Amino acid sequence: MRTIHFTAVIEREGNGYVALCPDLDIASQGDTVEEARTMLKEAVELFFECADEDEIQRRTEGECYIVPMECSIA
Repeated sequence: MRTIHFTAVIEREGNGYVALCPDLDIASQGDTVEEARTMLKEAVELFFECADEDEIQRRTEGECYIVPMECSIA
């Protein structure tokens, strides 16, 4: 077994939180930030347990960038 690091983006939505792993295009949710993170981790682990090798390769071979962005608004 090995450990792989992925990005998690967690945002408040209504009364809960939505968690997204943009590296794999997997999402989950929870009532708290910690619950959303835990549920996302479980979803990612389940993906690796259930997905076939082609799907895993398709989702992990691309590039994903999280970068700051500056915008001017009126």
